[in-house]
Amino acid sequence: MRNPYDVLGVSKTAGEAEIKKAFRALAKKHHPDTHAGDAGAKKRFQEISAAYDIVGDKEKRGKFDRGEIDESGNPRGFDPRAGGGFEGHPFAGGAGGGRGGPRDFQYTWTNQDADAAEGFRAEDIFSDLLGGLGGGRRRAAQPRKGEDFAFNMTISFDEAVTGGTRRITLPDSREVDVRIPVGVKDGQQIRLKGQGGPGVQGAPAGDMLLSVSIAPHPWLTRDGRDLRMDLPVTLKEAVLGGKVTVNTLTGPVALNVPANSNTGNVLRLKGKGVPAHGSDAAGDLYAKLVVTLPDKPDGELKEFVAGWKADYDPRAKQR
Repeated sequence: MRNPYDVLGVSKTAGEAEIKKAFRALAKKHHPDTHAGDAGAKKRFQEISAAYDIVGDKEKRGKFDRGEIDESGNPRGFDPRAGGGFEGHPFAGGAGGGRGGPRDFQYTWTNQDADAAEGFRAEDIFSDLLGGLGGGRRRAAQPRKGEDFAFNMTISFDEAVTGGTRRITLPDSREVDVRIPVGVKDGQQIRLKGQGGPGVQGAPAGDMLLSVSIAPHPWLTRDGRDLRMDLPVTLKEAVLGGKVTVNTLTGPVALNVPANSNTGNVLRLKGKGVPAHGSDAAGDLYAKLVVTLPDKPDGELKEFVAGWKADYDPRAKQR
């Protein structure tokens, strides 16, 4: 066997995290389940696993670095063909005195396990994959809940306010429907129970945690369960008053603008905010009036204003 550091592609001074990362990447790449019938991939996977068995174990790594064991994990000077003397060693002969050397790996790994490889612990996967290497090093995995996976999901402003269902594709290509609760907040997490990494030894699967990001709306903003907006009105509507159309998330509604309204006046549309949900009452929509002149010059308006004897000072309150 080659030097285990070379097999994993790491230096002798590499830290535990770097070694584990290298092993995970190589194990996923060369696992026999993804290379059906490829004897070379199987052999490569065996070599990768054996290398990690040495440098991924603090005690064995120390012995290897000190020259106490060789690349195969055998004590220096040990002849694995001798068929005895090191009972229970991973590469020793069987109880019946058969030929020594590595046995074939007994692997049973699902596609879901492969997708969740970023979350496995080496001791768990080796107890399943390398169980046939020898009774002395077999180690039963303890029941453990699967790992939780965290992802980000961006939804529209409308979806966040009114709720709904969004179909998403998980990393293992499964499609699931995500229920978006009414009034979900930016940064809030939605938990998909049992959609994370697989459990070990019969333990339940982990969960999928979706962190929600809310896209901005062209004219609406959120204030708790209330919504706010700027509502442009014409000079005529502001002076004389009248009904104007307001586009809400549930459709257009008529809003009565009082006569002599001004920019900054706020009008309320009751119940047109975040809908009622559970014990939470419906919010309101607050429209702040913004008196707006025409985009193009209006000669008639200009002539009227030129002859208008205005008798007020709009900046009086700032003095």
